[in-house]
Amino acid sequence: MTLHAHNFPSQTCDLETLRALVDNAARAIPPAWPLASNVAVNPYLGQAHESLALTGARLQRVAGLPITMPRTWFRDQLNANIITDQDLSAVLGANTDIASTLDVAALKAAVQTNSPAKAAIPTIAELAKAASGIDWPELIGERFGAWCGSWFDQGQALWAAPQGLSAYRAWRTFAINDLCPEIAGLKGFSSRVTYTSVNALAALSELCTQIGLPEAAMPTYFYSLLMDLGGWAQAGRYRLWAAELAGSTDSAITDFLTIRAIWEVALLEQYQAQIGAQWQAVCAAHSAPLVPDTDLIIDQLLQEAAERAAQRGLALALSAPGASTADARPPLQAAFCIDVRSEVFRRALEAVNPSIQTLGFAGFFGLTASHKRFASDADELRLPVLLNPGVHSCSGHAKDAPADQSARLTARAARAWGRFKLAAVSSFAFVEASGPLYIGKLLKDGLGLNKIAPPHDPAPRLDPALDLPARIGAATSVLRAMSLTGPFARLIVLAGHGASVTNNPFSSALQCGACGGYSGEVNARLLAALLNDPDVRDGLKGNGIDIPRDTLFLGGLHDTTNDTIKLYDTDYDTKAHTADLKKAADWFAAAGKITRTERTLRLPGAGEAAVAARGVDWAQVRPEWALAGCKAFIAAPRARTKGKNLEGRAFLHDYDWRGDTGFGVLELIMTAPVVVASWISLQYYGSTVAPQFFGAGNKLLHNVVGGIGVVEGNSGPLRTGLPFQSVHDGNRFIHDPLRLSVCIEAPIDSMTDILSRHDGLRALFDNMWLSLHALNDQGHIAHRYVGDLKWEAWS
Repeated sequence: MTLHAHNFPSQTCDLETLRALVDNAARAIPPAWPLASNVAVNPYLGQAHESLALTGARLQRVAGLPITMPRTWFRDQLNANIITDQDLSAVLGANTDIASTLDVAALKAAVQTNSPAKAAIPTIAELAKAASGIDWPELIGERFGAWCGSWFDQGQALWAAPQGLSAYRAWRTFAINDLCPEIAGLKGFSSRVTYTSVNALAALSELCTQIGLPEAAMPTYFYSLLMDLGGWAQAGRYRLWAAELAGSTDSAITDFLTIRAIWEVALLEQYQAQIGAQWQAVCAAHSAPLVPDTDLIIDQLLQEAAERAAQRGLALALSAPGASTADARPPLQAAFCIDVRSEVFRRALEAVNPSIQTLGFAGFFGLTASHKRFASDADELRLPVLLNPGVHSCSGHAKDAPADQSARLTARAARAWGRFKLAAVSSFAFVEASGPLYIGKLLKDGLGLNKIAPPHDPAPRLDPALDLPARIGAATSVLRAMSLTGPFARLIVLAGHGASVTNNPFSSALQCGACGGYSGEVNARLLAALLNDPDVRDGLKGNGIDIPRDTLFLGGLHDTTNDTIKLYDTDYDTKAHTADLKKAADWFAAAGKITRTERTLRLPGAGEAAVAARGVDWAQVRPEWALAGCKAFIAAPRARTKGKNLEGRAFLHDYDWRGDTGFGVLELIMTAPVVVASWISLQYYGSTVAPQFFGAGNKLLHNVVGGIGVVEGNSGPLRTGLPFQSVHDGNRFIHDPLRLSVCIEAPIDSMTDILSRHDGLRALFDNMWLSLHALNDQGHIAHRYVGDLKWEAWS
């Protein structure tokens, strides 16, 4: 059967307009990084220019997703007097444009029952399911996932899809020979694919014309089709993100839209008589203006009230008396990543010895390194995903070359042996003959008897090396950005962070997000080498930074799963610092014990001794809480937060604006670490309020597919975001879904100037995806940013 053209008005959108609409739909999808370098991503990345309520209307239309927690969550907050009438009144006053008909009583009445759930506008596949009784959406998801898992494969599959073709052309080859749709009852599907244009955009234009899709309906209809593909669309968006960062482009996600549209047209063609009128209603619904209803406006106001309540608590914590800081030379300085897990360890370390100075800085330590590990054939991008590599590095020097080559050969042999074990012809015979030999290893691994060694590659080096002026410039920039310009201790530890876990597909999500989902010791060791260079130190003197001759920088690794610090003290001759290293080791051990004790209060079923063992337990679904609970980002001198318990919920970046001539460091902080922290915060937010789509589901059901991601069960959509166990302890959510509160000690005019020059950053604050507060010179919140480059005094 063919579509009757008189029933569906022709689509008159020209190709360039169509291209723009397709591109907009693609950019509304957040990217999803592969498992090997999994980093937190803001699931609302494409909606930064919209308010929470408008984003809610869009997500409700295309996927039926909530934008906040259920109303009962806010009711509990009100009943516990966490959210107060004052908070409700404040948000009403700040939103008079959308809340003119509401008052405090109306908001309090609204939380007594949950807002009614609203279903998404159905796709043709869903209409066809209702008409036929055949679960077409499930079949589309299964067949598309089967092809995608092979096409995206990163070395897991033994028989991967042919590479080199565009996504659309590769899928056509697959679909023309795939009999499953026709066996399920979709007549002539292979033929339809065969006779559809081989150009993806031209094919989409033809398809839109055939189903009579109006141009006004295209923005949210296209978005709904991509959302219907789940994590596969996000994986395609990642390819576009990575390509554009490298100055290129990629068509995978827009090809996916055409692929999904082919299914829609084929189903409408088959079920036109039953669903034709419903399809016309769907087109009208997608063509209607996107406007948030009263329920969504109330949800936005309640969310803002919860965030104001949290900000009151943060203001109270910041105004409490802090610990004193000494101006004399400290016995130890230790720089940690700004990660919220570091806040607990820093506080513990300073409690062990108040004279110790800790610092917070983005965990890549200012070095955007593309790194090749020892005995590795691949480069790892150990840098924030917003940036391109600035330097190249490798582990080991010339003396390590023989060992490197030997290890490479061993690794290649191991990979070949692994493929032999898994191959279709040999796998059953291998298990039959050799399986019993693996019983001992299986028992040791299963019982957690094998320890996980921290990374111990030879010392990294820049390759090629930077010339001396470049090294001096890099060292100057990093030290000033760290606010580390003196006095200098005899021993300064630069501690990247990582996590020791096993049997965990999401292990890279526990590593350092600023290092691209890898552990941070490489960047820390590279910076230590740079700052220990005598020629660099001589050059730093000319820039006003005088590092004493007896100061030693050492790279280290803070293991956030067991709260230990590994020092890479074999990188240098440390005989002159033996006593310093002994004291540091004792201080780190004591701080680790305090940190583990504090973490037992949050981890279910954990004692202090058991916390460190969770990472090697194959059955442990919660080896640590990672960044769950994050709610604040503070950029200020450490004196403003030292001695104040921020509960492991704050990103802490050391920053002193008085030494920031021209406010270049402030601009860097606001445009890079703040944005990365917002991605983390909003990933946790999305995985909590809409886990059915923005969360990765149940860890117990996960299977790795293609090495790129996980599915629940043996097929279906790729699951992205955080697993349910990462935000929930089995009884309650461990993460409060609050958008990040950013607190910076700097002049208001300088922050306003930066916002005025960075539209994307300003959109995050203007639309309340982040809130911005200015601290005074006592570290107290003094002003709140209210949008449109305006501020108000804090009250």
